[in-house]
Amino acid sequence: MLDQELQRIVSELRRLPSETTWVEFKQNNSAPEEIGEYISALANAAALERVSAGYVVWGIENQTHRVVGTNFQPATKKGAGEEDLIPWLSRLLDPAPHIQFQAGEIDGLAVVLLEVAAAEHRPTQWKGEEFIRVGSYRKKLKNHPELEKRLWLTFESRSFEALPALTHVTPADIFRLLDVDAYFSLTDIRPPSSEQETLAQLDAAGMVGWNVSDEWTITNLGALLFARNLNDSGGLSRKAPRVIHYKDRTRVHTTREQIGERGYAAGFQGLFTYTSNALPADEVIEGGLRRLEPVYPDLAVRELIANMLIHQDFSQKGTGPTIEIFDDRLEITNPGVPLIDTKRFIDSPPVSRNEQLARSMRQMRVCEERGSGWDKIVFEIEIHQLPAPLIETTDTHTRVVLFGPRKLTAMQRDDRLPPRLPQVRQPRAGN
Repeated sequence: MLDQELQRIVSELRRLPSETTWVEFKQNNSAPEEIGEYISALANAAALERVSAGYVVWGIENQTHRVVGTNFQPATKKGAGEEDLIPWLSRLLDPAPHIQFQAGEIDGLAVVLLEVAAAEHRPTQWKGEEFIRVGSYRKKLKNHPELEKRLWLTFESRSFEALPALTHVTPADIFRLLDVDAYFSLTDIRPPSSEQETLAQLDAAGMVGWNVSDEWTITNLGALLFARNLNDSGGLSRKAPRVIHYKDRTRVHTTREQIGERGYAAGFQGLFTYTSNALPADEVIEGGLRRLEPVYPDLAVRELIANMLIHQDFSQKGTGPTIEIFDDRLEITNPGVPLIDTKRFIDSPPVSRNEQLARSMRQMRVCEERGSGWDKIVFEIEIHQLPAPLIETTDTHTRVVLFGPRKLTAMQRDDRLPPRLPQVRQPRAGN
């Protein structure tokens, strides 16, 4: 955050008539324990008030909002013992929200701004205790059951896709960070003639939005689908798909690894093409001419990649969708367990934990609308006479394995099952 941006945000917060539940003004009080409690309280209060973030501003007088300066220096502040403040705070917060300290000057006086992202899926705890702001006071959430109930209802009603990936962005930032041309191309919508109309269209589609300071935000949906580079989209960089190619049948030797950068919709064709080109192919003579026939049917691979992206559990941190290519199999893994029994993939109605993402991908013809993706997958496997696919689940992930061709004598009993009766089991050792 540039010093000019810091000044602008602090100036807007100072114009508030009084402290709100998501803004706290201080001068020099920087006790580490209190900062931890404030982060919990502000993250939960911001979620309750449906704003993108809460703030603590040091160097501003509480009553008058006058700039008075501060001697607080977060860069040199310690937590308990000799541990630096920020890693100490992050270690004791659960789930740890995105926090950012920025120091600068206003009218020659030192000011420090702490921005705390709103809690997303459950209340933020500090040392196992949940806090909330009641008026301008910091309280334990358990002592205010009516607020606790409202907070949980807020989590249930607000999807991950609608949460902000980036805040405090300008219209120029939106056009720089999002592939707006890809949005209009994939949706078959004629691009508007003005910037204002374009932003209104993106806003109506849930790709961008406004925050409380009359600034633009880019939503998780917008970044996930159309980011030019997911590394520039807040905490979504770990959700970029990875394609890993191994030397043989094990994970010991990696020959190459590619991490996607573009959003899922804008980059889907590129992801599929890269994966397809990395998969083995057989040489076939047809009409006197040689051509390459993919070992794994393109349609099945395409459907599995789309499912991997759409049905992942975004609440899981530190993990993302992965495609792994071995000599004898293809493994496609996503965070999260299926919402329906894996044995009922064929006859159960389609269910998605990310309905906005799924709906958008359907509109752009990336995935199936009627839940017929698995039907197409198993039909293609049958046509290519491949062994039955394997569906593996753990407590946190789902993996689908496509096996390469095998001789009948080399197949186990489960391998000979028709693809419409997929193998379902816990992961084998070494997978």
